[in-house]
Parts: sequence; structure tokens; C-alpha cells
Amino acid sequence: MADQLIIFDTTLRDGEQSPGASMTRDEKLRIARQLERMRVDVIEAGFPAASPGDFEAVRAVAEAIKDSTVCGLARASENDVRRAGDALKPARSGRIHTFIATSPIHMEKKLRMTPDQVVEQAVKAVGWASEYTDNIEFSAEDAGRSDIDFLCRVFEAVIAAGATTLNVPDTVGYNVPEQFAHTLRTLRERVPNSDKVVWSVHCHNDLGLAVANSLAAVRAGARQVECTVNGLGERAGNAALEEIVMAVRTRRDIFGCETRLDLTQIVPASKLVSGITGFTVQPNKAIVGANAFAHESGIHQDGVLKHRETYEIMRAEDVGWNSNKLVMGKHSGRNAFRTRLQELGIVIESEEHLNHAFARFKELADKKHEIFDEDIQALISDETVTPDHEHFKLVWMKFGSETGESPHARVTVSAGGEERQAEAQGSGPVDAAFRAIDSIVAAGTQLLLYSVNSITTGTDAQGEVTVRLSKDGRIVNGQGADTDIVVASAKAYLNALNKLQSGRLRVNPQAETV
Repeated sequence: MADQLIIFDTTLRDGEQSPGASMTRDEKLRIARQLERMRVDVIEAGFPAASPGDFEAVRAVAEAIKDSTVCGLARASENDVRRAGDALKPARSGRIHTFIATSPIHMEKKLRMTPDQVVEQAVKAVGWASEYTDNIEFSAEDAGRSDIDFLCRVFEAVIAAGATTLNVPDTVGYNVPEQFAHTLRTLRERVPNSDKVVWSVHCHNDLGLAVANSLAAVRAGARQVECTVNGLGERAGNAALEEIVMAVRTRRDIFGCETRLDLTQIVPASKLVSGITGFTVQPNKAIVGANAFAHESGIHQDGVLKHRETYEIMRAEDVGWNSNKLVMGKHSGRNAFRTRLQELGIVIESEEHLNHAFARFKELADKKHEIFDEDIQALISDETVTPDHEHFKLVWMKFGSETGESPHARVTVSAGGEERQAEAQGSGPVDAAFRAIDSIVAAGTQLLLYSVNSITTGTDAQGEVTVRLSKDGRIVNGQGADTDIVVASAKAYLNALNKLQSGRLRVNPQAETV
């Protein structure tokens, strides 16, 4: 029987370190539930010591998730480890993931610690973690540039202290596959009791080799891979979960291991993460890109029509494509709507919130005849399903644009329950709408990103707009969806302003990385 490859998803922690990818507590919960639905083995929910918001988000995920292990990251300091332990107390299955740098440049320039001090601190951290759980992971940060003899020494010490998973990170994406595989084999051969722990890898994509290095390590005996949905992560990102999983599944003959994931949930997870973070997926992205299973060449089309496997090594349906079936319409009732939300993993906190979401669904059904799962996901992605979080709300707007005339917009916004109206001109109707909102709100923000994507096909499709704003070190994303792009843009802008107003997000980015 093939070995199990443990999939450790760090979208909520390392993925969130992408500038602009910070998530609210509710957004983290939505992604965590999707990861659980996909049957991810370990969900790294965040870095509890980074901020009170991160602590609460990890605690909320720990309370909500039942079928996956929930993990919290901690530097090798007593405060960090204890914060992680406290945040994970509600978890049915919890893990503390502690780390310290082991490369000469990190020890000398960043930590200003001797190798002996690093070993001592690593052992202490594992000891503190053992007071909370026996599921302890230790990472040697920048292992890819560390001395192999010193790595052996550190790993031997933390195994003796109680670590059950040893992670070998290529923190700066410096390694190449043959080199990284050799490192894994050497560690497994030389570290005493190496057969008593799970060997893990965490690869960054600075040279575009994160997936290749991770898979090389799997062939060398690693049985946990740390990855993110869509390869999200700081700098060039992390190893992409969907690529790791499908490579192992498609080439069982090479890797000799299997995952327990529900592969049909890969595309829904990709779309959810993309929508929440505002990081769109390139069309030619493997597995989850819009063109991943498309064939333009006549030769390719002819071959696929005659026999699919001439040009396709995977089936699109297996990873969740073509699943956007028609689910609801204008005659659908409230109970049917509630049931579909539950099937999509969308949790409504109260009857009031359900009524609010259902009213918005009915409004959409009047505009759009066919409503798909993606439409429902977009309906609630901007958090307007929870009206108590809305300080600013779009009440009404009118806009116009014609050749030779300046586009204009008039908007009415509710700010703290008080309705205010403003009118402005701009280079286009969206610009005019934003200027009008700014004259009401006076937020003093900087617009970093504006993007539009069609949620489904057809001229009546909803457009989903993502707006990224920056203010005083905070970077937030706002989402809005509507069949009218200008209205969707105004919703997205106000959604981002609400997040800034709430103060629920921490300052980006986090202080440390693995």
C-alpha cells in the first residue's frame, strides 16, 4: 500500500504574508472550511503572536475545524509558543509549529546568536510546546543554506526533546531539485531516530522551483509537503498545493505515495482564495488556470476528440472543473437557499444575516436568470451578509458616460447610519464614483489595485471587482459583485473602506517567515 503524503496547507499563514493578502477572521474561516472540505491534513491557521487579530483568527479556526489538524506558528520564544498553545486549545487536533534560523547568515546577521545558543533555544521551544500538545513540528529556517552537519545536530536535539515532524524549508528558494533531494536523503541517513519522525519540506518559488524541489524531496523520503492554494505567498510564492497533489496522483509510478484529498474541491478552493485575496489566477496556470484544459490547436482538438489521453493526462472534472451547475433561480425559496449555502460551506451566523443574504439573492435573481454556485459565493464574499460590520453602505448611485463628455457619478452612501450624497466627475464612471465616495468618506487612502473578473459566462454575468487600498501601513482588499461593473466597483471600494474602519486587520507584513 502506498505511503500517505501529508498535505500541510499554509495559505492562511504564509500565503497571507503576500502584501495585500491579509484576511479577516471571517475570511480565514471560509477558506479553512473549504480546506477541511478538501480533506487537507494540516491547516496552518496563522501566527498567534503576530497580533491580537491573528490570535483570534487562529482560535476561531481551531474551534470551527473538526476533520483537519489546526496548526499555529511560533518563533522559538516562550511567549510565541505559549500564545500558539493558548490559541489552539479549542482544537480537536492541534499542532504547534516552532522555528528558528539555522543558516550562518541568519544566525550571525539576524539572530546574533551562536550555533550553541540556537540549538539550546530550539530545544527549549519544543519543550514549551510539549506542555500543550504532543504534535510538535520544528522548522530549521533557511535550511536550504545551512551547514548539513549543523542541521543534523539541531534535528537530533529536537527529536530528543519531543518534536514529531521535522521541516526542512528552502526559505529563500535557493535550492535546485537534485541538491535538495540530496539534503533530505543525507538528513534521513545521518540523524539518529530519523525514522521516528515525519520529514517535511517547505519550498519558496524565487527561482520557480518550489514544486520541483518539493517533489524531489518526496522522492527522497519526505512525507509532508507544505504548500498553498494557487502557490500564494510572499515574494514569488510557495509550492502550489494543486500542482503537488496532482503530480503525486498522476505519477503514482514515480512517487509511490498518495494523498487523502478530495480532488474535486481543488478548483473551488482556488476560486475562493483568489476572490478573497484579490490575487487572480493566470489563465495558463497548471490545474486551476482557465486554460489548463483548453485546446486551441486543431491537431490537439482532433486528438482529444478521438481519445482524450492523447493530450490530457488528467480529467478536468477530477479537480472540480465544469461543476458550476445551475442551482437556483428567482422562484427558489428561502429554505432551498439556506440548504445550498450549507452545501457550499457558507456559514450564516444568524437568521437576520440569512434574511439579508436571501434578500440580496432575490435582487440578483431579478437581474440574472441563471444563478450558479460561483454567483452565490460572490454574493457573500464582500461580507455584506453581516450588516453589523457595515459602517459605509451604498444606498443609491447614478452615473453616465458619453463620447466627448466628462463621465460623472452621483452616489448616496450611508455612513454610520447617516445618509450623505455627493457628485463628481472622473476619467471614467468608475473613477467618478470613487471620487464621489472619497468626498463623502475622506478616508485618505491610496488605491493599489483595481481588477475586474467575470464570475461566470454570458453577457448577464456578474462582474467581480477587487479593490486594494493602503492607509497607514494597512493593506486591505475589498470585493464587490454585480451585473453592473460600476455598481460592483462602488461596492468593492466601500467594502475595503469598511475593513479599514473596523480596525480588525493587522499591519502587513508579518515579522517572520519560514
